[in-house]
Amino acid sequence: MASNKRKVMLPHTMGQQGIDVIKARADIETVIYPAGISQADLLPQLADCAGIALSGTPYRQKEMDASPAMQVVARIGVGYDAVEVPALTARGVPLMVAGTANSTSVAEQAFHLMIALAKKNRGMDGLVRGGKWTDRHGHLPMELSGKTVLILGFGRIGTRSARRCAAFDMQVLVFDPFVDAKTIADAGYEPVSDLDAALPQADFLSIHCPKNPDTVGLINAARLARMKKGAFVVNTARGGIVDEPALYAALASGHIGGAGLDVFAEEPAPVGHDLLKLDSVIASPHMAGVTTEAVAAMAVATAKNILSVLDGQPNRENVINKEVLG
Repeated sequence: MASNKRKVMLPHTMGQQGIDVIKARADIETVIYPAGISQADLLPQLADCAGIALSGTPYRQKEMDASPAMQVVARIGVGYDAVEVPALTARGVPLMVAGTANSTSVAEQAFHLMIALAKKNRGMDGLVRGGKWTDRHGHLPMELSGKTVLILGFGRIGTRSARRCAAFDMQVLVFDPFVDAKTIADAGYEPVSDLDAALPQADFLSIHCPKNPDTVGLINAARLARMKKGAFVVNTARGGIVDEPALYAALASGHIGGAGLDVFAEEPAPVGHDLLKLDSVIASPHMAGVTTEAVAAMAVATAKNILSVLDGQPNRENVINKEVLG
């Protein structure tokens, strides 16, 4: 490697389109690493690394300490709960996310889960495959039109989810204490300032907030109990925002009618997980934001994020810890 080249590490799961953007730069040494790399194997490689893209790999104080040359850390996605942001900020290293690259895909999956729950897709498919066609009138599906959805979080994904729900003639309530009520109202939705007061109104709760100390366990037993009997919970954000034992109890009792879960507190979700034993649960393996289009868009956005910092012109819009930019 020429001494003037800067080393950038990319996970093997990154879309090829983004890898190609980095590899096209003659002044950069591109190193592909396994997405499931152990900390013991990763730390030595960070010693001369100027930039790194992260899939699910954690990056915390120990990784930062092992990265004296690090100039930029970029997430291939928008969640960053596995990154210790203060450790980066203390060193003046920006944390970049992929902006809106996968927002449409996640919003579509959230809405798909709502439809699948309302139309009882899992049960209807089972009736046909099990030769129980004549049982079809025993558990009727329902319409989304006229139902109320509570959108929890009005960011990149929540805004898109709200539009899809409104297009199906749903009443859209939005709870986000960090977004001005006028902004929500001007978008055509009903802002709510009290989550506990709004929950009893919701036929569907769709979660789109980040995971942080304030949101872990946000949807707990008490809040599930406030929801109307038969309501549905959809989580495409992060596992742990919904208290899983509490959700299981609410589903098993029949108080909550069903749940669509793309994320779990422990991932991969263990085989035999209590929630996966319930017919009222539809699950996917944290794939809401991982579509053909999103993988390409996130990879390119991540590559451009890294290069923007290395070239001295950081894409401010995608920087989480903007205070490092001065």
